[in-house]
Amino acid sequence: MKKVVDVQAAVAVAANEAIAAKTQGTFGVGGAMLDASGNVLKALHNNVIRQGLVFDPTAHGERQLIDWYHAELAGGAELPPPREITIVTSLDPCCMCTGAILAGGFNVLVAATDADAGINYDGSARFDALPAGLRARAQATFAYPAVLGESQYAREASGAAPKPFFIGKNIAEPTQALCSLVFEATSKDAMALFDKDPPPERMRDPATLSSKHAIVMALRKTYPEALSARCDPHLPDASLAPALLQAMARDRVMGGDGDAVALLDSFGNLLLCMPGRRNKSDIRTAFMECTREYAQLRYKLMEDAGEAQRAEVRQYLGHPKDGTFVFARGPDAGALSFMELGAYGSTMEGELSSSNAAQFQYVLPSVPQEELDAICRAMPPLYRHLIRIRPTQVADVELVAALS
Repeated sequence: MKKVVDVQAAVAVAANEAIAAKTQGTFGVGGAMLDASGNVLKALHNNVIRQGLVFDPTAHGERQLIDWYHAELAGGAELPPPREITIVTSLDPCCMCTGAILAGGFNVLVAATDADAGINYDGSARFDALPAGLRARAQATFAYPAVLGESQYAREASGAAPKPFFIGKNIAEPTQALCSLVFEATSKDAMALFDKDPPPERMRDPATLSSKHAIVMALRKTYPEALSARCDPHLPDASLAPALLQAMARDRVMGGDGDAVALLDSFGNLLLCMPGRRNKSDIRTAFMECTREYAQLRYKLMEDAGEAQRAEVRQYLGHPKDGTFVFARGPDAGALSFMELGAYGSTMEGELSSSNAAQFQYVLPSVPQEELDAICRAMPPLYRHLIRIRPTQVADVELVAALS
């Protein structure tokens, strides 16, 4: 097991992972998980893109490390509690990863900044992008070590102090530059891979396919009740209630609090309705499962396919931004909800169509709409200006009554 005893060595581990991510063709970000003695428990990199395809929009380094941690515990491994663990990341965590980190109680050491999507996008370490109740926790656990030098990459230390086992407390300027440049060199091309799907007017209705068609069979293997309900486009109604109620019940059995998330396509077809799997990992909430399952369904259908087959998959199973995510329970001001808001942004990874402004809908509110709007308005620029996350309650009163 590798051991690091200063901040520079720890960041170098994350930087090497970021280089590996660049080689893979995904976002150039890497990370590592350290115990309280500096032992590297796990190092890995972003896996959002594989083989030129979107594999999993939630596969950021920090989120993967946290799921790895919980999987190891479930398998009987002896690991220290999260408060004794430091996640080292080559790039400031996004909203999804920040929510996951805060929900789990981990410490963080951050190298490069991200002025678009980073939780410390303004460099203040006040974390005003977080709901007010989470800011003090971030201030106590997110460390931004000093980078000594005269270039644009130099900075003073801010946030929490690095953990005591670190002898050296600074990041070398070339390493900081590497972390920044690797991400900058990859982000534009990786984001472009989210925009390969046809526009809504060129989409085809999967409900017209034979039940023996490979797309339908794969869809129903993932979710047996796929295509069993249909609403008017972008208008979830009470026909979704049985699927949502069933998934909510399963969510409770699997360690959740009774949440579920459905995905409708642009025609209004029910494609997926997923519970969380928080018995596997505390951050495997219903939305995380739903967006991941859909992305990996498409990935598996396209992975070894030719261009014509890939085009067919994209026509029948379009980008989620053209459909509707329906949450049984709306977001609140907690860390897991903030994670889901961030994961939603990572799923969209670009501007929503003006014709589908209500892509994110919920049935039962968890906080007043005004409070939810304020949370979204405070998020980093990518989320509030480009994606413009704006959850809204479904209009169908019968669906609300069925879940109440």
